[in-house]
Amino acid sequence: MQFAGQRTDMDLKPIGDPVNVLIKLTPDVVPEPDAIMITGITPQQTLQDGMTEAEFLKFFFEEICLSGTVFLGFNTLRFDDEFMRYTLYRNFYDPYEWQWKDDCSRWDLLDVVRMTRALRPEGIKWPFDTSGKPTNRLELLADLNGFDHKRAHDALSDVEVSIDLARLLKTKQPKLFEYLFNIRDKKAVAELVNAGRPFVYSSGKYSSKYEKTTAAVRVTDHPKRQGALVYDLRYDPKQYDKLSATELVELWKWKKDPDAPRLPVKTMRFNCCPAVAPLGVLDAPSQERLGIDLDVIKKHHTLLKGMTGFKDRLLEALEIMDSQQQTSFLTDTRDVDGQLYDGFLSDEDRNLEQAFRAADPSEFSTIAMGFKDERLQALAPLYKARNYPETLTPDERKLWDRHCHDRLLGGGEKSALARYFARLGQLAESPGLTSEQGYLLEELQIYGQSILPADAEFGA
Repeated sequence: MQFAGQRTDMDLKPIGDPVNVLIKLTPDVVPEPDAIMITGITPQQTLQDGMTEAEFLKFFFEEICLSGTVFLGFNTLRFDDEFMRYTLYRNFYDPYEWQWKDDCSRWDLLDVVRMTRALRPEGIKWPFDTSGKPTNRLELLADLNGFDHKRAHDALSDVEVSIDLARLLKTKQPKLFEYLFNIRDKKAVAELVNAGRPFVYSSGKYSSKYEKTTAAVRVTDHPKRQGALVYDLRYDPKQYDKLSATELVELWKWKKDPDAPRLPVKTMRFNCCPAVAPLGVLDAPSQERLGIDLDVIKKHHTLLKGMTGFKDRLLEALEIMDSQQQTSFLTDTRDVDGQLYDGFLSDEDRNLEQAFRAADPSEFSTIAMGFKDERLQALAPLYKARNYPETLTPDERKLWDRHCHDRLLGGGEKSALARYFARLGQLAESPGLTSEQGYLLEELQIYGQSILPADAEFGA
């Protein structure tokens, strides 16, 4: 893994030197070859130049997660933040506190870009893909607006371009930028959405035909999350008035075909900085650009309010979908590393996590016996092996070797290593392979063989 960042002031001027570090890949993890071909960072490089996860997180909280920090990136809320939470969880830190404690917060530029393009596009050059559809990919925005983006998908380069993009948005559309920054807080979002009036909403779930933006309204609170179910008022709600919960489920499910009919309802999570604004921001050019007729929006809102029973059937449909998803999730093979969302830890266990991290590795097993949560007990030997492998006893080494064997070879022909070597073979046959790509494939082949358990021979 690579972690990079640059602290700035509120005017986006850099403060101090950037941070750019590698984190060692552990031998129970098989890297994704296609990802390595994009980033160019080999496992060997992380082992040579990187730090352990435990070392990185100590550095993170001492040097980066300072009071008042706003963590800002491009599509980080749905991607990078997830990696951070799992990294914190498996290293005995609270997965969430860094996002809010000591006046810290987070934000995301992607939905800011979407709403700016939809409502106030002036002064910025906007890219389109090869088929002519609007796209908001970071590297295309960078190229079109003249940012120096030397290496796409390199963490530090992406950071620098994100700062350039934020500065451009703030300069060209300062009012909208400032508004969206101030409404990133979940309480501010909830106040707008729960007022019961239609509002403007930009989200990746909406069509690029209308710049990922629509007029929506809250239908009901989400029963399990800090958020709401919102309805896209472009669509006449009467067509869904008599549908059963099961029929709503079939319309609501994700479909590969973007043109297939779908239920125009989505979950909004207040703590994920959604880009929302009052309906009054829709000036005449915006209404025309987005294909929004305010009279139609008003009519659909009135119809929706008169649909008795729709909210209850919608909640029933959500329960059915959640149950199906949970059943599917539980049938997947999961180990303790993937159990972050199985429940919150008790205060007692959270306090003991601090003592565990501060202890000498020789004391880990003793302290771990005091955890009430079985996940923490199971994580303890993995934490020691990944971060302090030189301290393993002979018995602990045998258990770690068994863990690696199961992780890498479990599933036979469909095991992680089998798929890894198969993919390397496919990539090696790609036409037009450059010398750099060939080098990366050789390094990945060598790395795969280096972590291959002694009793396995395929791929060697």
